[in-house]
Amino acid sequence: MNSSTYKKLVAKQFAQNFQSAIEIVELPIPEPVPSEIIIRNKFAGVNAGFDTLICRGDVSYINLTPPFDLGVEAVGEVIAVGDRVKDFQVGDAVVTIARGGGYREYQAINADLAFKVREATPEILTLIPTGISALVALEQVGEMKSQEVVLVTAAAGGTGHIAVQLAKLAGNHVIGICGSDVKGQLLRELGCDRIINYRTEDLNQILKQEYPNGVNLVFDCVGRQIFDICVDNLAVRGRLVVVGFISEYANNVDLVTQPRIYQKLFWKAASVRGFLMPLYKEHMAEARDRLLNLFYSDKLKVAVDPTKFNGVESIPAAVEHLLNGRNCGKVVVRF
Repeated sequence: MNSSTYKKLVAKQFAQNFQSAIEIVELPIPEPVPSEIIIRNKFAGVNAGFDTLICRGDVSYINLTPPFDLGVEAVGEVIAVGDRVKDFQVGDAVVTIARGGGYREYQAINADLAFKVREATPEILTLIPTGISALVALEQVGEMKSQEVVLVTAAAGGTGHIAVQLAKLAGNHVIGICGSDVKGQLLRELGCDRIINYRTEDLNQILKQEYPNGVNLVFDCVGRQIFDICVDNLAVRGRLVVVGFISEYANNVDLVTQPRIYQKLFWKAASVRGFLMPLYKEHMAEARDRLLNLFYSDKLKVAVDPTKFNGVESIPAAVEHLLNGRNCGKVVVRF
């Protein structure tokens, strides 16, 4: 590749898995139209669940025809500005969350869709939009209060480790579910009150023994058996927020033959609530500003997965790494 072209990842067809759907293409680096800026992406966030679902054509609110661009959040540096752009200049660090803007080395985007940050670092991608999702899901959907028991599944993941800290900052007792000692150590450093390794401990037994009054708020990214156990252990007026179900993204959806859950909810006045960030856009700006303030004032720690993924070619491996639950923190690709 020479200096006048760049690489990006596209879905050339729909397929059951990410690897079978994608291809790398090379294009000329664009020139900005009057309202655009050109960004050299430095880091892109990986969202393996969304990536897998969109490559299957299973994201209900998006109607796409292949080929289409992939990736969402990216942080980088402005290298050119259009004639009508007043708020950005060459050299500015910016973050973008437009679908299709992530898995590429350069992007042209309307200046209104970019947001200035102090520095183009991977930590920013853990806050925008990942941390935003955690904050909005907890507060707007989960109606998080203080002095409650809050349980976070996949608690050492990109979204989960932010949710743990936000729940602690709100004055709650936080249970973190994870699958390894390394992840447990991260959760200890973040102040998690009770860490449960679901691979070596009996999650259901621990919740029943140690939390006989149940869990007030569950932030669930996993699904399957962990979802079932969390429903069984909800407190009176408990709320379970479905933020994702990564346990099923890479596999066929389980056929459920057990009794329906409404009897488990009805007698406790408990609820299961779905969360999808595009349906809560009105809360994004305030959540973004609050998270950045917490981060810049050292009240919020950000964990970036230490595994190195370099270049567009590494994105499939990064997606697989996240789908298999090997990450500790936010998975990013470096360009």
